[in-house]
Amino acid sequence: MGFNKDFLWGGATAANQSEGGYNADGRGLANVDVVPIGEDRYPIITGQMKHLDFDEDHFYPAKEAIDMYHHYKEDIALFGEMGFKSYRFSLAWTRIFPKGDEAEPNEAGLQFYDNLIDECLKYGIEPIVTITHFDMPIYLIKEYGGWRSRKVVDFYKNLVTVLFNRYKGKVKYWITFNEINMLLHAPFMGAGLVFEEGENEEQVKYTAAHHELVASALATKIAHEVDPENKVGCMIAAGQYYPNTPNPADVRQAQVDNQENYFFIDVQSRGEYPNYALKRLFNEGIEIPFEEGDKELLKEHTVDYITFSYYSSRVSAAQEGQEKAGGNIFDSIKNPYLEESEWGWQIDPIGFRITINELYDRYQKPLFVVENGLGAVDTPRADGSIVDDYRIDYLKQHIEAMKEAVDEDGVELLGYTTWGCIDLVSASTGEMKKRYGFIYVNRDNEGNGTMARSKKKSFDWYKQVIASNGEKVDYTKG
Repeated sequence: MGFNKDFLWGGATAANQSEGGYNADGRGLANVDVVPIGEDRYPIITGQMKHLDFDEDHFYPAKEAIDMYHHYKEDIALFGEMGFKSYRFSLAWTRIFPKGDEAEPNEAGLQFYDNLIDECLKYGIEPIVTITHFDMPIYLIKEYGGWRSRKVVDFYKNLVTVLFNRYKGKVKYWITFNEINMLLHAPFMGAGLVFEEGENEEQVKYTAAHHELVASALATKIAHEVDPENKVGCMIAAGQYYPNTPNPADVRQAQVDNQENYFFIDVQSRGEYPNYALKRLFNEGIEIPFEEGDKELLKEHTVDYITFSYYSSRVSAAQEGQEKAGGNIFDSIKNPYLEESEWGWQIDPIGFRITINELYDRYQKPLFVVENGLGAVDTPRADGSIVDDYRIDYLKQHIEAMKEAVDEDGVELLGYTTWGCIDLVSASTGEMKKRYGFIYVNRDNEGNGTMARSKKKSFDWYKQVIASNGEKVDYTKG
């Protein structure tokens, strides 16, 4: 029993949170570049504030991030030392098509990813490539309104066609959109949406959602045509909603919240809009902008596997007034049975097992955990060492829950990549001090620091986990 011998242990990052080099080698400006740290961050990522360039009053952490653009060889060597079997990373759209609508790609951007992929393969690391991870050219937002425009589907088609042909034989596992359901909660990051005054925001979001779903099916079709060995996955920000009480009204509210969360991958995995969504959108006066051939495309080109992030579970209630949990963009009531992270995220390893089972039961397709981890403040000791037992304990509990889902529940699981295997910029807050990695990066919230890399205690622990294929997860504290 246990994990398959070819189980893909590894780590995950995103281009906008790690690469930096925002204007290097012909790269264009992206939405993620112009989202600052601080109080204005949230209004921008939710599409409530027009902010499509830099100003002197804000600090923009993604401009340099951890400068993986110039450190990727060093970083991948450290991943290789840990024994990574896979590395999930994303591509910056604007490295390849700086404006987004060009006919020909930027060769320097393609070459960078050639080099990065080759470096992974040198260490026997399987690349898991996310095509779009909260990343969109600013030009497409200004000229077309982001994913609200059907024209963006064609630009995405151009992007994926270039990628699948360029990296044929090197990349097997693809993910079309990172946490696609985040579009409903952070529409600027998820779809490049900036709302106009008086606009029907829900209509715009579901229009953009339909365009992304069509684009995902189109990408799956092209990937399989270019190389039948390609495997294309979708991704959801997962976490089961529990009812706050046994009150049937709370149970029903949790069911509705779970349905909203599953909506996107219901379409990507089953090939059609679920009836609950069709009925709700109809009742709310929201029109799905179907064009000729859309329904057939969605039905005939479903994904090969399901990927998801998991950090915490959530709690739903029919009535307002309960104490809210902090830290997460997903609305949730505070769960008194769970501990919280420093950022208010509710820690729930059993919820991880529940979520894994719910996804597998719902779709009966292979699963891949592509994000799981603990954001925490790491304080180096006088000798420079970082003893992050809190991170090890979090990951240990979640790996044990994941193993139970495989061993006892029979779930088919392809792999597990921890989030932020090297410290990077937080997507939700823009902070560096909210660290996830096994590798410490000397950089602070204001952009100060040497960018030097150093191993945390968790580095050797995860190396042991991988070498034992998940059998050795115990550690000595202190």
